[in-house]
Amino acid sequence: MPKKNIKNTRQQTIIFDSDDFTPPEESMDADEPDDEPQFAFGNDSTAPADDAMRFISFGSGSSGNCAYIGTATAGLLIDAGIDATKVFEVLADNGVTPEMVKGVCLTHDHGDHVRYVYQIVRRHRHIRIYCTPRTLGGILRRHSISRRIKDYHEAIFKEIPFTLAGMTLTAFDVSHDGTDNAGFMVEYAGSRFVVATDMGIITPRADFYMKQANYLMIESNYDDTMLTNGPYKEYLKARIRNATGHLDNRVAARFVADNYSPDLKYVFLCHLSHDNNTPDVATNEMRTALEARNVTVGKGEGTLSDRAKDVQVVALPRFDPSLWFVLRHHSYII
Repeated sequence: MPKKNIKNTRQQTIIFDSDDFTPPEESMDADEPDDEPQFAFGNDSTAPADDAMRFISFGSGSSGNCAYIGTATAGLLIDAGIDATKVFEVLADNGVTPEMVKGVCLTHDHGDHVRYVYQIVRRHRHIRIYCTPRTLGGILRRHSISRRIKDYHEAIFKEIPFTLAGMTLTAFDVSHDGTDNAGFMVEYAGSRFVVATDMGIITPRADFYMKQANYLMIESNYDDTMLTNGPYKEYLKARIRNATGHLDNRVAARFVADNYSPDLKYVFLCHLSHDNNTPDVATNEMRTALEARNVTVGKGEGTLSDRAKDVQVVALPRFDPSLWFVLRHHSYII
């Protein structure tokens, strides 16, 4: 099979997320199917309002993690476990230049989250690394990496907000077996995007921040039955199930369903296991839990039928870029 040419591939841009969306008049024509995707490409002349947040994942799982969250003018990377060439080619396809990327926020020091961080800052010297001092120390201990990485470091501390790319970020504690693991809440124009990946349990602080999310990127790592019957050694199964391991689909689904409010618009399931999970299994678990609470669930594909749903649930691809999401918490009509 020929290798996919990432540079020439446009990402579909989902440009809806509205409390009171009204479809365009022509979309209501009886001859037009109501499940036709409503999207525009990143360089389309149809532009969303400037208070929209932009989001894309470049890959999510033990092979590598990296995502972009931004505005119309600037943004940041969450983690750096994906090759920088791929990341910046996909960003360019969606109208984001390297100069618009102001920093890399690191959740913890495991290789699948930090492998390419020095490559990024060496190529783009204006970009700074935002993590706690203990996380930086863990990177230097765990990995063969130049100590010059410290020249690019901006120290942050949990529960103390800071500003980056015109957005307000707050790091918070999560439970994992890395060094000083953190989640992030990103706030902009009244919207809150919360990232909570790599955690064995939902700590009180993670609970506090995730409940505030309009857009939630939450780990849904494994299906317990698949893990039990799978090929992993018992010690590895125990590590995954540990309080400092990874999050079971059912735990993630129960948390979201138990704490659902109409303010929650998107749930992005991240860090799915290649061996002990599938996108269908993870999304079905989440959908079932939400529908049991009479919450309607869309697929985040931009169709008119999706727009009528209460919340969108999307499993982020393990190896490939996701769609390019333009997220606006208020009304926007295409």
